[in-house]
Amino acid sequence: MQRREFHQGDSSTSDGSKTIWLVSGTGDGPRLAEALLERGWALLVSVVSEAATRAYRSHPALHFQVGALQEDGDVDRLLQRHKPRWVIDATHPFAAVISNRLQRCCQAQGQPLLRLQRDALLAGSSTPINQLEELQGLPISNERLLLAIGSRHLATALRFSPASQHFARVLDTPESLRLALAAGLPAEQLACVRPGLLPEGALERALCRRWRISAVVCRQSGGLTQQIWQSLSEELGLRLILIKAPSGAAEQGLPQGAILRQVGEPPERHE
Repeated sequence: MQRREFHQGDSSTSDGSKTIWLVSGTGDGPRLAEALLERGWALLVSVVSEAATRAYRSHPALHFQVGALQEDGDVDRLLQRHKPRWVIDATHPFAAVISNRLQRCCQAQGQPLLRLQRDALLAGSSTPINQLEELQGLPISNERLLLAIGSRHLATALRFSPASQHFARVLDTPESLRLALAAGLPAEQLACVRPGLLPEGALERALCRRWRISAVVCRQSGGLTQQIWQSLSEELGLRLILIKAPSGAAEQGLPQGAILRQVGEPPERHE
């Protein structure tokens, strides 16, 4: 994917002492970004797709770098160009490759790096699995199963799931829709979602009721998305199947409050 940068106002990230580089997605990233902007920081936010930028509220000090950081050189160039005061890794716990890349490059350049810790939440009634292949061993043949796992993994889930019917919610991008349809899901059993468009959990609740969902598969992100599904599983009596995060991923780093205390405010706030 081509990498590009753009911003929402006339401000610049040229003063690295006042800039934080946040590498994130559409789950916990927007909330953390808003808190940092309120403290006066300029933000460069890295997201994989332009669609992900829609989850962030417009702000003159908010800039985006769109595209996958596929090589160490991509990270090195951004560090050298923006010279941020802090780098914050708020990527998904399953994104081990980019987390390792950030840690490696920041350490080599002496760049301060913080990682967002996500709570390792497990609902009491959840069924943990290590990988999607384990769906074939679960007694879910009578379930109407909602797959909330991202479009890239739908084909694998459908191959191994014995559920009676399958549904999915994916990002509202052409690529996500293409992958979902290619996996074999009919259009009427797909929902294309734009993050941040509705109150948290409202769309998921509506989909579960409309489709009469009885079970949900999601990943153990320990973040907002998992919290939504745990809450809905209790509210609607759904069976929640959680794909466990990589070992130790949820325990690394600092919670949001500790990160905000660590970074404090940019220099001009103290002058």
